[in-house]
Amino acid sequence: MTHESQSVAETESIAADLARTLAPGSAIALHGNLGAGKTQFVRGLLMGLGGNPRTVSSPTYVLLNIYETGRMPLFHLDAYRIGGADDFEAIGFSELFEQGGVVVVEWAQRVAALMPAETIHVYLTPVGENVREIRIERVGA
Repeated sequence: MTHESQSVAETESIAADLARTLAPGSAIALHGNLGAGKTQFVRGLLMGLGGNPRTVSSPTYVLLNIYETGRMPLFHLDAYRIGGADDFEAIGFSELFEQGGVVVVEWAQRVAALMPAETIHVYLTPVGENVREIRIERVGA
């Protein structure tokens, strides 16, 4: 499914709609260059789950942020600066899927081997100054 977003608010709305369909243990892989809107997408996911979007920040330097929501926790990871999949395993990445929440990974291609077979891939591509193409693919479902 492909969407066109003309604003941050539209990107968040698309993500919030996706969040309403998620079940505990869901995995989302975010793909896109720097500035593509990955963290904005996570804000929308958090809104859709009933959490406070103001609490969202990029986990580039801390690897993992955990957000509580009205439905289930959201685990937000960033693989941009990691040395390899071992860094994710060291923080208990695989155990996150057993915590009854949603696991979202920015720069997921860097840890592709660790992602579950049933992963939702979200591709954010700037196609204009304020326009993003957002493609959502459900793999293995």
